Amino acid sequence: MKNPFLLAIFLVGALALQDTRSREEERLTFIDKRLEVVYPVIQGFKSLITLDPFKVTQTWIGSEICSYRGFHCDNPPDNKTAVTVASIDFNGFQLFAPSIEGFIDQLPDLALFHANSNNFGGTVPSKIVNLKYLYELDISNNKFTGQFPTAVVGMPGLTFLDIRFNSFSGSIPPQIFGQNLDVLFINDNTFTASLPEIPGDSHILFLTLADNKFNGPLPRSILRSMTTLTEVLFLNNDFTGCIPYEIGLLKGASVIDISGNKLTGPLPLSLMCLEKVEQLNFAGNLLFGAIPDAVCMFLRENLVNFSLSDNYFTHVGPWCKILVERGVLDVRNNCIPFFPGQRSIEECAEFFVKPNYYCPHAWFHSFLPCRYSHISSSSASDFMPMVTPSP
Repeated sequence: MKNPFLLAIFLVGALALQDTRSREEERLTFIDKRLEVVYPVIQGFKSLITLDPFKVTQTWIGSEICSYRGFHCDNPPDNKTAVTVASIDFNGFQLFAPSIEGFIDQLPDLALFHANSNNFGGTVPSKIVNLKYLYELDISNNKFTGQFPTAVVGMPGLTFLDIRFNSFSGSIPPQIFGQNLDVLFINDNTFTASLPEIPGDSHILFLTLADNKFNGPLPRSILRSMTTLTEVLFLNNDFTGCIPYEIGLLKGASVIDISGNKLTGPLPLSLMCLEKVEQLNFAGNLLFGAIPDAVCMFLRENLVNFSLSDNYFTHVGPWCKILVERGVLDVRNNCIPFFPGQRSIEECAEFFVKPNYYCPHAWFHSFLPCRYSHISSSSASDFMPMVTPSP
């Protein structure tokens, strides 16, 4: 602004506006001291927001913070007569702010923070570790960057963590799998490296690692420790090696999806142990051999979808054929003789002359880690899978 006169007018106006705001804040009366403390925090964050298509922040005026859109008040656990900001729900607001640092981490009584589908950026503030009541954190579908938010590691009260659809990268700290989480969604980021081996047990019910760049084998310790899992989604990564028999320890799982990787070897017979599974998806890998008929027989009652398409399987037994006829089992684009929709002979031959596709521990696929009444050792032996002969 080159004109000194106009500049002077602008400065006078800005000072007047600031003075007006200061006098307005002096007149505000809050129903609780805790609300008065967080008022400037909220107003400071409001000043950072440059896009607000639904005019949400227009309600963030005055001392009635509990009436602000997206803010919810309650009595804090340490004082049942006090009133404080206990939860925030910004889902779908499409707000744009370069950072949430200095905001979420400065709301000491916050228990829930849901901010799905906004345009928040930067990194997750490290000081959220001080939020002793926080048990749900959903920052999915934003523009966060940097490493995995390690501040959440070790937060004892956190049970729900959703950081999907951001731009986080790097590796995953092994401790996160051992926390008291019910839900861990970290799919659709750019995490790399292999998954860590983890000690001890895990309490996670829903685990989604899909659409990242994880590589290396499926950690046996994760499968061994996560017997409580209900849904596990490993699809669309770069996992290699054979499917470990420990997958059969996921006895509570109803959905298992490991499609779109580079897994090889035969299907493990331990899949027979998955009594509750309804959806199994191993499509788009490098799996081969016979599809274990025992798996089709023992799981046929609950299975709704069993996809083995785009692999290199060579044999289907009578029970599996029944599932194919029912539309439950998908075996398209394999190497099964006399089946429709299979790969060409040349393509199959080219695959089987590559010894690097074979598993170093051939006994893994036939080991049963369960001792359920519906599976006896004698009946299992009757359905031992056929092994593709070495080229």
